[in-house]
Order: sequence, then C-alpha cells, then structure tokens
Amino acid sequence: MDRRIFLRTSGLTGLALSTLSLSACTSAPEQGKQPDGAGPPEAADSFELNEATVNDLQTKMSGGQLTSRAITELYLKRIEAIDQKGPRLRAVIEVNPDALSIADALDKERKAGKVRGPLHGIPVLIKDNIDSGDKMQTTAGSLALAGHKAAQDAFIVKKLREAGAVLLGKTNLSEWANFRSSRSTSGWSSRGGQTRNAYITDRTPSGSSSGSGVAVSASMCAVAIGTETDGSVVSPSSCSGIVGVKPTVGLLSRAGIIPISATQDTAGPMARTVRDAAILLAALAGVDSADAVTQESTGKAQPDYTKFLDTNGLKGKRIGVEKGHLKGESDAVPLFQQAVALLKAQGATIVEVDVEKQTDSLGEAEYNVLLYEFKDGVNKYLATAGAPVKTLQDVIAFNTQNKAKAMPFFQQETLESSQKLDGLASPKYKEAVSKSRNGARHALDSTLQKDKLDAIVAITNGPSPCIDLVNGDSWKGPGFSSPAAMAGYPHITVPMGLAHGLPVGLSFVGSAYSEASLFTLAYAYEQASKLRVAPKFQGPLVG
Repeated sequence: MDRRIFLRTSGLTGLALSTLSLSACTSAPEQGKQPDGAGPPEAADSFELNEATVNDLQTKMSGGQLTSRAITELYLKRIEAIDQKGPRLRAVIEVNPDALSIADALDKERKAGKVRGPLHGIPVLIKDNIDSGDKMQTTAGSLALAGHKAAQDAFIVKKLREAGAVLLGKTNLSEWANFRSSRSTSGWSSRGGQTRNAYITDRTPSGSSSGSGVAVSASMCAVAIGTETDGSVVSPSSCSGIVGVKPTVGLLSRAGIIPISATQDTAGPMARTVRDAAILLAALAGVDSADAVTQESTGKAQPDYTKFLDTNGLKGKRIGVEKGHLKGESDAVPLFQQAVALLKAQGATIVEVDVEKQTDSLGEAEYNVLLYEFKDGVNKYLATAGAPVKTLQDVIAFNTQNKAKAMPFFQQETLESSQKLDGLASPKYKEAVSKSRNGARHALDSTLQKDKLDAIVAITNGPSPCIDLVNGDSWKGPGFSSPAAMAGYPHITVPMGLAHGLPVGLSFVGSAYSEASLFTLAYAYEQASKLRVAPKFQGPLVG
C-alpha cells in the first residue's frame, strides 16, 4: 500500500491491499539459475553491520572498534554490493560525495571529547524529495527536476546535521511521491528506476518511501527518513519488515520538502527497531517559523522518546482492534489474530472497534484535497527552488516532450487533474478539507474516547503483490493508513511476521501528539514478539 492506492479504487473509498498469490510474478527461472537481479533464495549475509542498531554502532565507536568513517565506508560498500550490483535493489538514488568528510569531522569531535548525542557519527539516508544544501540533487525521482540542487537544507536535515548524523545519500521513491498517475507502480521513478523488495525481489517494496524502507531493511544504513501523505512511510515499512513512524502533522517541519498536501504531509523515521525510530524522531522534531503548523507542537515534542520504552508497556492498557481485520482471505489475517492474542497475553484489554466503517466514505474528499493542495504547494516550491522547471505546468510539459524517458510505463493524469483546478479559496476545496480531516478526526477521537482506549491496532497492509510496470499496482485486502493520514494523527507500524516470506506490519494509531504512548505500546509488542526478520533477497516464488 502506498499513499495513492485509493486512486486505483473505483469508488475512491479507501486503501486496499493484497492477498498473496503463490504463483511467481515472472516466468520461472531455468533450472539452477535465478532471474536477473535476484540472489540465491537462502543467500548468507555476512555483512559486518547487518542489523546493527544505533546503540550497537555507538558502542563500537565509543569503544574504539570502529570510527564513523569506517562505518560510513562499510555502508557505502554495502550499497555498491547489493544496491548497484548483486540483487540490484535500486533503493539508493544517489550517495553523498561528502559523506566521508562529514564522518571524519565527527570523528575529530569525538576524539576531542565532544559527542553531540545518540546520532553522532551515524549514517542516515533521506528520501529524494527532501532538500539538502550540498552536492546532491533533490528531484522527487523526476527527470523534470534532474540536476536540481537545493540552496539550503530542509529544516529536518539541519536538525540531522546538528545531531551529528552523517548524511549518507538519498533514496529512490515512487516518482512525485506517487502522485503522478492512478496506474503508477510503487517504487518506480524516471530518475531512479524500479526499487525491488529485498525479501522477494519481484514483489513491490510499496511506496512512496520505497527506497528508504528497502535500504533500512537491507542494512544499507542504520536509519532513514521517509515522507508520508497517506501510507508512504508505514506501508513501505510494513513491506520491508521494519518500524515506520508517521508522526502527528506539525511535529516535524515540512519546510524544504517537495510537497503534496499541506494538511497531511509529514516526514517520518524508518528503522529496524522501535528504539532507533524513537531516537531519530526526537532529533527531527522542532518548531520552525517557516512551517506555521509546527507552532501547534510547542511543548508537545519530547526531547527523548526512548524514556517511554517499557517492555511491560501493554499491561493495563485498553487497545481497540479493527474488527474487520480479524477475518477475511488475506494472508495477513492469521498474523493479526496472533498479534491480538499476544497483546492480550501481555496484559492489554482488547475492545473490537470499527473505524473503517466511519472513514471509508471519505476517500473522494481526501483525493480532492490532495489535488488542490498539490498544485498550490508544488508551484510555491518550484517558484523559489532554482529548479529547471518553475511550475506544475512546466513539469507536465517536460514529461510530454520527453515521454519516452519520463513516461515509458504510465502517464501523468494525476498531475494534469491537479493543474486544471483553481486555488485554495475554492468552496469545493474547503468542503473537501472539512469532510476528510474532520470526519477522520471524529472517527478516531470518538472511538478512542468512547471506549477509553490507549490506541487502535490494525493490519498496516497485506503481503506485497508483484511489481507490474505495465498495469501498475494491484493491491487488495486490509490496510489502515487513511484514518490517521486524513486526521493528521500519529501512526506506528511494527513487524508482525511473514506471509510466504513477505513481511506484514501491525499498526498502532492514537490521538494527536500521542507518539510517546504509542512508542510504549509498540516497543512492548516488539519485545514480546521479536518478529523482525532480515531479508535474504530471494527470487520469485514458484508453485
């Protein structure tokens, strides 16, 4: 599931995710051979930093076993070995030519006795729609923006640098954060090509933060940053078997991030553990005068979310369970049933709820909000970005003139629909915002308050379907990104297990600025279940 799944549903009534077919996506390989780009089904992974956490890396640096430079070099070699070669996952669109010099400077600080915090010397990848005022491009995966280098860092990138992180590179994504076509293929961009799922390489990595999810899962970095409008952090996290956090809209600044929606956009951490996600979120949060909505987070952000991590955090809690996800044909359903049983065994009281019944009718309104806000936001971004194109109309014209390279598989009807609309003063826009945002907030708040719930849990999405560049994404079944996305509320996904070798995530959703309590619940579940499994880069499933 990516944040544009609802564009593919006939009624625009919500996100839909897949049940898994056991048949291969591609033709079966010749005996003894794997298809192009696929490694052996049970390939051993001897990478020195495989599954290493932020704390693991800090321990190695503080103990003198490794330096930040050595760690950065290892990750750069890892990217070359499995992203550019080997299984060719295509998760990283560009590496930072300054990464090693940044690491050297941070090693000097450490040697002088200065350690900025838990991210000091830690390599981090960011999505290629986030500005970095350096030698790297910011393109949203689009050839129309090729060559564009931002004049300054996005606010969250400034925060990363202040925290002592090493900006390792940028990740591939679904082009324009998957807001180009209703027939798009998640993880594909005209600049970066197709990102592959690291578990079974002909399956979708989901999107739009596809590269960030795959890079984290395949240990090409310690942690990464994605962005979400509706599902684009939590879905690729679910499909990559990692932890993804979509925070409350307003907790993180959006300044310097190529936008879709002023009411729904946010960046978010992607990590292999809840603890690492908590560390990264604290480093990114902050009030920014360039993004007015962050004023609402004043006094609500936590300087240290790790202090809320408690292995007994589920005891005595009341958890709402989306009852529609407890049944059905999806291979995610049995995993969800097991997860609910574990929550109960850990001391939580389970209450069945039906949020989707209240939000399924809001999809068309949400889509209209995004169409209006995309044109407004992109035009404002491009007006001052110094990019080759200056307006959304310029982007559309570039793609039309360069169709063979820019649109070899699917078109740009979503961009064109957005371009045709008038401004944000439109009554239709205002009505759509009120319906989608207020409707979703009422559904979540009333459910949480009525049953005195600490959170609502659901299936993030089902197992990944096949990559299909001809027909586009084909998701079916349960998924739960839209309620929190439309409301602007926090959402954390944690690995819930594997279905036929493909990861599935468990969603924790709460009220505005409830990140701390969601971390408590997510961590307790993670520690009790321990269902994160590293990928093995398998080729296609065959029956």
